[in-house]
Amino acid sequence: MNPANPANPANPANPATPANSALLRRWWRGRPEDAPWVRPAFLGLLLATAALYLWNLSASGYANSFYSAAAQAGSQSWKAFFFGSLDAANAITVDKPPAALWPMALSVRLFGLGSWQILLPEVLMGVATVGVLYAAVRRRFGAGAGLIAGVVLALTPIAALMFRFNNPDALLALLMTGAVYCVLRALELDRGAARWLVWAGVALGFAFLAKTLQAFLILPVLALVYVVCAPGGFGRRLGRLGLGGLALIVSAGWWVALVELWPASSRPYIGGSQNNSFLELTFGYNGLGRLNGDEVGSVGGGARGGGTAMDLPAGVELPGRGAGGPGGGWGETGIGRMFGEQVGGQISWLLPAALLLLVAGLVVTWRASRTDTARAAFLVWGGSLLMTTAVFSFMAGIFHEYYTVAMAPYLAALIGMGAAVLWEERGRFAASAALAASVAVTAGWGWVLLGRTPDWLPWLRWAVLVAGCAAALALLLAGRLDRRIGLAAAGLGLAAGLAGPFAYTLATLAEGHQGSIVTAGPAGMAGPGGMRGGPGNGRMFFAEGPGGQMPGGQGGQGGQGGQMPGGGPGGQGMGRFPGGPGAGQAPGGGQAAGRLPGAGQLPGGGQAPALPGEDTRRGTIGGLLNGAAVGTAARSRLLADADAYTWVAAAVGAQNAASYQLATEKPVMAIGGFNGSDPSPTLAQFKRYVAEGRIHYFVASGGGIGGGFGGGAGGSAGITSWVESTFEKVTVDGATFYDLTSRK
Repeated sequence: MNPANPANPANPANPATPANSALLRRWWRGRPEDAPWVRPAFLGLLLATAALYLWNLSASGYANSFYSAAAQAGSQSWKAFFFGSLDAANAITVDKPPAALWPMALSVRLFGLGSWQILLPEVLMGVATVGVLYAAVRRRFGAGAGLIAGVVLALTPIAALMFRFNNPDALLALLMTGAVYCVLRALELDRGAARWLVWAGVALGFAFLAKTLQAFLILPVLALVYVVCAPGGFGRRLGRLGLGGLALIVSAGWWVALVELWPASSRPYIGGSQNNSFLELTFGYNGLGRLNGDEVGSVGGGARGGGTAMDLPAGVELPGRGAGGPGGGWGETGIGRMFGEQVGGQISWLLPAALLLLVAGLVVTWRASRTDTARAAFLVWGGSLLMTTAVFSFMAGIFHEYYTVAMAPYLAALIGMGAAVLWEERGRFAASAALAASVAVTAGWGWVLLGRTPDWLPWLRWAVLVAGCAAALALLLAGRLDRRIGLAAAGLGLAAGLAGPFAYTLATLAEGHQGSIVTAGPAGMAGPGGMRGGPGNGRMFFAEGPGGQMPGGQGGQGGQGGQMPGGGPGGQGMGRFPGGPGAGQAPGGGQAAGRLPGAGQLPGGGQAPALPGEDTRRGTIGGLLNGAAVGTAARSRLLADADAYTWVAAAVGAQNAASYQLATEKPVMAIGGFNGSDPSPTLAQFKRYVAEGRIHYFVASGGGIGGGFGGGAGGSAGITSWVESTFEKVTVDGATFYDLTSRK
């Protein structure tokens, strides 16, 4: 037959052929045994999730400039791509392995640097996570359960934030969900199970390359459930599990081995470590340090092994942690942490119901056979949720609210599975009572959470409570009601439970979020330490030290001062930085009316209004948590003769350096890594780079944390002092530049 003949049904180039039409119908129709609504509903869920997450996406700009700069560097240099370097000249890496950077770097390499190019891969990861979760739940519990799980995940406020943000957590959540899916598939099989366990190991291995040891939080749960519940003999189960473990080691270890074996002199310094070792970073700062709070090199961390401790001045408070000084902390630990003022609105809306449905699901399936896949699914998802929640609740080290996105898929799966199981058992009063209780407790907890923002949609909390209680009463009699009435009651209960998180999600999408620490929900919600943020109330909160004095500042509450780090005399202020009313001196000089940015001069930049999409509940602390707004004159100065230098500039702290790098798309050296506390480069190395003419400018950060606050005499503080005493300075757009080619 002529392959060019349009009438040829075997012609693959003709979309109207019967073969292609059948494929399209099958794609739209789904499995033959599915109800006609199943596949359209699933595709609609994915489309709605994509549309929701894409809306207003560019409001966040470069989001976390720390990772955006690394993605930009990786788009210019394959070496920077491989190592996860902060700049294309490969001075230092980010403080994580690079897997989460790779999709962004490829996007920027293909389509150029921009907000959408950075954030679109994160949105696609979010849509994919919803799809994988749906597939995992529906295999055993039906399409309805899968759709409920997908909707719950998509509307979880912290998920809606982090699947539009460029931290590593989006890729981590996708890979962890994929690993659970693969283990559940392996639990269904005797022959062929090894293949799925190998894929689970690969997913966990690459999750490690996204966020190190957090990827292994659920590993004990997955291994234990498989050994106990999988079909086949015990020896075969252990052998298959060993293959999965080998796949994990290979998929994570290839990169680790290359980095550790690579000569240190020809690769970038490993950011976040004190000894230029990825293994030290993994087991120290990103490992045990997160559990016991002794993170060498972090703000307020320990100083074991000669490392640098960046203890805060007495009374100064960082988001999510207690007052500065030795020891410090990152908020109160304990079983109530996930329900507290800081975290509750991010993730816990349906957490009480998920725990209740986990217990109910295990009770219903308790008498099933050892290999029952429904019970195994409850054990896998429930165990993963409990393990992750316990670690987050009791970890004494660095903890941020957005970490809880890792819990969202597990929680959503339990809601979908538990609702499906209890609905099928609703003829038994105990099952209908458990279903009613889950709706009632969700409505009650939603009422409490919405009460924490009393001035924001005050009517919603009462609507949630009334609708939830009405649905609970109807579901209590679900076994005796007409099926359609029961479905209506269940729908009302689901709507009541999702109304609060949906409203928080919409509020999250309406605002941009920038910086290193971001939270979901409406402006004005409880900020760090229970203080309320929002427009006009500042972006960073601190406890007041003696007299309300801040680093480099003067005065106390209501007195002359309220000075910000590195600034001159401030106006009348509260002595808080920033967050209180009154005007303080912004880093780089200029007045800042209780907010940074938003009024007055920006650190390293000129006069500017609030940044588009700034997270108004978080701030900069001298460039530690967010970068500077780079003025046109500053950008032009850096680009002049830029190709004659390896680095157009150097700045203390990664966020400061990232801002100038993103503005110029030229390498900028981040002295001391993220905190400015890493011993890279040393003062001697920096002097050598300057003598060789490889760095053009040193950009002063305005002092304070991230501006020479740590690092010791031979580190960032020593470099700053040497530059200030040796080279001529000039002010450009409110920022202080030192020309390293012009000595005093």
